[in-house]
Amino acid sequence: MKDPYKIVIRPVITEKSTLLKEKNREVCFEVDPRANKSEIKKAAEQIFKIKVERVRIQNKRGKKRRVGRSEGKKKDWKKAYIKLKEGEKMIEYFEAI
Repeated sequence: MKDPYKIVIRPVITEKSTLLKEKNREVCFEVDPRANKSEIKKAAEQIFKIKVERVRIQNKRGKKRRVGRSEGKKKDWKKAYIKLKEGEKMIEYFEAI
């Protein structure tokens, strides 16, 4: 198995992810684009010592950026929504990292 700290890269803290955390017990992370749902689930359970109910993933396209006349593109990335099982403590983002 891959290193779990290389699969789960960083939390995504937005208005939507904060709302999902409070209402649905879901947390949002940027993950390795090559990782699948089962690898993400195992990595989250190992890092945060929690039980995961389900994982939803989204592939995000990188945005185009310009600096003067030169044009570039940010990298494509993958976002994972991780739903915790009932009775599990909520993940505090900066506690386990």
